[in-house]
Amino acid sequence: MLTTRYLFLTRHGEATPTGELTEAGQRQAVLLGRRLRDVPVTAVHHGPLPRAAHTAELIAAQLPGVPVHVDEAAGDFVPHVPKREELPETAAGVLLAFARSLPAADEELAAEAERRFSGPVPGTEPRYEVLVTHNFLAGWLVRASQDAPPWRWLALNHANAALTVIRYSPARPAALLTYNDQSHLPAELCWTGFPPDFYVP
Repeated sequence: MLTTRYLFLTRHGEATPTGELTEAGQRQAVLLGRRLRDVPVTAVHHGPLPRAAHTAELIAAQLPGVPVHVDEAAGDFVPHVPKREELPETAAGVLLAFARSLPAADEELAAEAERRFSGPVPGTEPRYEVLVTHNFLAGWLVRASQDAPPWRWLALNHANAALTVIRYSPARPAALLTYNDQSHLPAELCWTGFPPDFYVP
């Protein structure tokens, strides 16, 4: 029997160029953990890099007794690099220029991430899982939840410690319940991790 999975998806807190959480990033993670206190979280998953691991640790500290798991499939990697023919002509130039600046895609790991973190789960009680990951994989999983073309992850940007919630129910399409929600963060901690032209005052 399959039951519903709720995936609480977040990007790690704000980090330094060397990959450690800043003071602001630590505050973001703690506040996100506090927001999740009323959710019956069953597990916190995170990628192996320090900024994701530390964010997950700070979130889990607000959720006593919830197990924390590190998973390579939650890491920082490129899920897909599109070919020109996949892209809309109006944006192909910009998207291709960005795609060419990226490392090679790991489509096998991207498929593993979908298997691990999306879809309904075995059991009779709903499962509530937190996934602390990186911008690229967050965009990939949101794209997949909407059955959007593979290239579409390139146009999704995720704020640090913002909350995206996806519901996967048996025999139903995935539902994007919340996207990039930062209501748990004060104004001075919002919108970090975005390029300047994405800033929203």
